[in-house]
Order: sequence, then structure tokens, then C-alpha cells
Amino acid sequence: MHNDNTTLPATVDILIIGYGPVGATLAALLGRYGVHALAVDKVHEVLLMPRAIALDNEALRILQLAGLAEDAFDKIVIPEVRMHCPMVGQFGRANTSGSLDGHPKLVTFYQPDLEHSMRAQSRRFSTVQHLGGFELVDLIQDDTGVLAILRGEDGSQQQVRSHYLVGADGASSKVRSLIGQDFQGTSYSEDWLIVDAAEREQQAIDHVEFICDHRRPTPHMPAPGGRERWEFMLRAGETREQMENDEHIATLLQPWIAADQLKIERKAVYRFHARCCERFQSGRVFLIGDAAHITPPFVGQGLVAGLRDAANLAWKLAWVVNGRASSKILDSYDQERRPHAREMIALAKLMGSMVMPKNAPLAFLGHGLMRSLRLVPYLRSLFEELEIKPKNNFKHGLFMPVVRGRRLRRGGLFPQGLVRTQDGSISLSDDSLGDNLTLVGFGVDPCAQLDEEIRRCWEGCGGRYLQVGLQGQKSRAAATTPFIEDLNHALLGKAPAGSLAVVRPDRIVMHEGSHAQAGKLIRESLALLGY
Repeated sequence: MHNDNTTLPATVDILIIGYGPVGATLAALLGRYGVHALAVDKVHEVLLMPRAIALDNEALRILQLAGLAEDAFDKIVIPEVRMHCPMVGQFGRANTSGSLDGHPKLVTFYQPDLEHSMRAQSRRFSTVQHLGGFELVDLIQDDTGVLAILRGEDGSQQQVRSHYLVGADGASSKVRSLIGQDFQGTSYSEDWLIVDAAEREQQAIDHVEFICDHRRPTPHMPAPGGRERWEFMLRAGETREQMENDEHIATLLQPWIAADQLKIERKAVYRFHARCCERFQSGRVFLIGDAAHITPPFVGQGLVAGLRDAANLAWKLAWVVNGRASSKILDSYDQERRPHAREMIALAKLMGSMVMPKNAPLAFLGHGLMRSLRLVPYLRSLFEELEIKPKNNFKHGLFMPVVRGRRLRRGGLFPQGLVRTQDGSISLSDDSLGDNLTLVGFGVDPCAQLDEEIRRCWEGCGGRYLQVGLQGQKSRAAATTPFIEDLNHALLGKAPAGSLAVVRPDRIVMHEGSHAQAGKLIRESLALLGY
């Protein structure tokens, strides 16, 4: 079903308000899980304004989960992030070279390319529909669903009833207002001019740099398609009109580009905020992305946080509407995602205080101290190897309680590496996990200890099996359990030999234990789902 008409369906499983990158990713994931979903947006086309530009390895892994091929959109891999102060020189550095869980640690990208790719991916599913030109007016929930009143471009109103509604409608979310979750308290807010210059092939820098000048802080980075981006903080008294003037932009960019060489592709003044809702859920209504939380851009986690929301929520909604789990599991979305979103906002504010010192003495002291701390190996490693970044490990949620000292952490991300499948092809291991709950055996057949009844229960709620073996090892001829060879020891190196793990569709470890406990692991995991 595609957006070739303007008649809304009367009923749908999931209604998504907003079809930006996060809404489109949620739609694609719901499509993979076989859910009937409708996404509506006020506009028809992808917005071309300069917005998100950075993705980390976790975000790229979620895009992989949603079905995007590695070459679906252009990326530039960023080897390092440098922080420079005019008074003390380079005072900070983050090593972003190499990969984690099968993806580069940091890339820059062009947001319209990503959005077009994700929209194309969601269109592949017959159960997903997208319609532009509709604005949410009101919503009414009851015990069985949500009634949404939508206004079309001609002013007429239509109604859609859904089991659940998801607000992916951005920072000025109508859904958030209607469920009484408008952002509370004061907002950390700063105005910045974003400039994207074109035709910078062979001239743009190859890394990200923050020029932490108290007079005019300036982040600066490359982007695909021969683009280069600068972000300039507005000073007191400066207006949007002044800053977006082409001659003024040419003056700001003079240290890098001669005025006669400058090709401005896009320019816009934005206000950066740091806000988070009190709750990401109200009954049958959920908030994801900027509708739930807004992160300043200093650690490149704004869009990443929204993608984490979509991955966490999509499979839970799918399992509930498809009758594979109790609706109680939906409470775990807010429980898992909100604490991590708050931690990322706190880190972004901390980084912002380094990027934007208030005056010269504070800049000299703060940046000088940071430069001195780099002489301490542990502290240097903490910053350079990104150990300061909060790990996506949940403290409470839809997993068995954490047991200290275990190599594989319950409530944490399952590792990913290169594997060889039974047909001889080489791929990333998540592709072998597929779209299901998976019982994974590390060097053992996870099915060996299971009786027929428990296997039937597991498979009935979307459970599958996977055995991970050493490189060069082959599965037994008679074995029916899917088998992969761990080519770089990324999986087998993270768990004891002979152990098992229950992995959720969003790649979070739900349970783990010894091979002898196979039946117990499944029974306890099924209990979490409400069986």
C-alpha cells in the first residue's frame, strides 16, 4: 500500500504520527514484524533543511535491523574528533576509528539520503502505508484502542482507530501536548547558525573538530556528496536575518573558503534544547525521538536516541498486536529508554559546557585542565576511547535480573561480528538472528536439552534457535538447528563455552545461563512475555 490516495483506512494496528527518519524506521521495523501500520505526516516530501549529521555504531546497527543495506546511503567514516582552544591548543581528542559490533564507531551522513532510503525500505512491506498531508487534531483513548482525528489539506476531518498510537512528530509534538507530557522546567537553549557548503571534494577536513572559542564556538565536519558543515553560535543581540545573510556567512567562512569559491547549499538558524518528558507512554500512546526527548548536538546522539526508541518499541508492539505477548510488556519501553535518554542529554550538556565557555578565563581554566588531565593514562583513555559515553545497558525492564560478574550482561546489547552461514556466505551475525526471539548456543546446540512441549511454546511466541561455532567448525550432518561460524571470535569471546542466551528482536540480552538450564531459561523468558 502506498501514498497514492488520500483516503485513510478506518482501522489499523499501529498509527504513527510523523514520518521523519525515526517514524520511517519504526514503520519499516513494524513492516518486518508483519504489523499493519499507517504513518501520516503534515508534509509529503522529505525535508531538505540541515539537521542531523552523525550516526554511531549502535544507530547503524539499528538501520541494519530495519533492513537497510550497508550501501543504502552514503557515509563518511570519521577517524577522530578533536577539540581545539585558541589559548591552549588541542585539549581533547576522541578516537573514533575502527568498528564496534560490525559498524564504524562514527560516521557523518546526509539526512535526506537516509530518509529516502528508509522510506523506500518501509514501502517494501504490503502491511505499511504512508500518507502525507494529514495533521493530528485530537486523540481519544479507551480500553481497546485510540481514536485519532486527523485534518486533511482540504480542511476536512477523518478518523482512524488503532490499537496503539506512536508520536514521532518531532520537537513540537502535537501528540506530546495531547497526552499532557509537554516539556517541564527551563530549557538549556542556544541559537546556532548551521551552514552546509557544497563542492568541497578534496578540500573538506576528514575528521570532526570543535573550535572551542568563547567568542564564537564552531563545530566543523565533512559530509557525503562533497559537503562540509560549520555551526556558529550566535552572540547576544545577533538576529536570524543577520546570520543567514550570504555576505555575513562568507565572512564567517573566510578562514576556510574564499568568498568567490563558496557555494552555500543550505543555511538555517536553529535553537538547540535539552529536554526530556516525564513519561514516554500514556496508556496506548507512546512518544519516540524528538517528541520524547531533545538532545543538544555535541555528542551526535539526537537522531541516534530516536532510533534506539524505535528499535526498542517496535518489536514489543508487534508481539502484543500479534498475540505473542501480554500488553504489560509495553510498560518496559519507558522503563528502559528514559533513563538512558536522560544520561545522553546530561553528557551532551557537559560537552556543551566545554564547547561553549562563557568567557576567556573560564576557557583558559577549563580547557587547560582538560589538557592536563590527558597526562593521566586512565583519564585520557576515558575520554579518547569514548568510555565516558553511557552504555546502552538497562537497569530495569523486560529481562531477567542482572547477575554480577557474568560476561554477557542481561539488559545489555548482544555482541555482533562477522560469521559464515551454512551456505558458505559471510555476513554480520544479526542477519542470522533475524526478526525473532532467539535462543543462542555458544558452541552447543541450544535445542539439545529441550522437550517437545517447551519447544512448541517457544516457537509459538516467535522463538527460534541459533548455534554459534568456531571458525572452521561445521554443524553435524543430522543437525537441524541453524549454525554459524564465528569468524572473528566476536560472539564466542563474550560468553562462556557451553552457555546459552535468549536474545530479543532488538538485540538486547533477555536471559542467559548454562546449557543445562535451557528449559528454565525459556520458561522464565516466556513468563516475562506474560505466558
